[in-house]
Amino acid sequence: MKRKTSPIIPVVTWIIILAALAPVLWMLLISFKQRVDIISFSVLFKPTLENYKTVFQKYDFLRFILNSTIVVVATTAISVFLGTLAAYGLARFQFKKKESLAFGILSLRMLPPMAVVIPFFIMARYTHLLDTQLLLIIVYLGFNIPFTIWMMRGFIEDVSLSIEESAWLDGCTRLEGFCKVVFPSIFPGLAATSIFCFIQSWNEFALAFFLTSFNSRTVPTIVNSFISVLGVLWGEMAAVGVVSILPIVIFTMFVQKYLVKGLTMGAIKG
Repeated sequence: MKRKTSPIIPVVTWIIILAALAPVLWMLLISFKQRVDIISFSVLFKPTLENYKTVFQKYDFLRFILNSTIVVVATTAISVFLGTLAAYGLARFQFKKKESLAFGILSLRMLPPMAVVIPFFIMARYTHLLDTQLLLIIVYLGFNIPFTIWMMRGFIEDVSLSIEESAWLDGCTRLEGFCKVVFPSIFPGLAATSIFCFIQSWNEFALAFFLTSFNSRTVPTIVNSFISVLGVLWGEMAAVGVVSILPIVIFTMFVQKYLVKGLTMGAIKG
């Protein structure tokens, strides 16, 4: 017999989904409103693209998007590559104080950005890296690599060592065994980790705001331009919000089938 599902569960699920999407939908509506319509809560209005035109023409928003794209793609790729290799070492090799080292790596991720922004600023000033994309990439690597190591270590440990040893017996080197046996097994986890690194780097505000001034400003920092003594430009700010979430949505859609599998890897062991 099929177990009957309570009708309350779908209703509660849809309520939670709508509650989560309500701010995004409201931001989308505001981005198409004229300034006189923004203060009203009506959903009936004459839509306009003026807010988007202002953002791209007056504030050169395309340059901010390009800066964010370069920094985030480079940070995510390097973090996943180096973090996965380091995670493999922690998962497969035995050495003294391994867990202490692993906790030390994780502690780097616990540092709040405001606690390290001044040291980063001083070092960047002496190395002439202020207001450069390279500086943001280096700084973001310091936070994303520890996160990647801890995420990927768990995924690698879920792959049986005996399978990898079988590849060694067949003549594979350790690197070939990793590429042919371990990597395909941890790819869903790799996709999930990449999404988190992408989101963390794309949405980071404090470090990008204090370490850049004009040439390398990223998308989140432009929000500060819409706040002045005369008020807040809600329409332009909403337009920036809508455009800024599109890369994350698109990237997530491409790896969606790996995301759920990656997040549930290791949840059930038999």
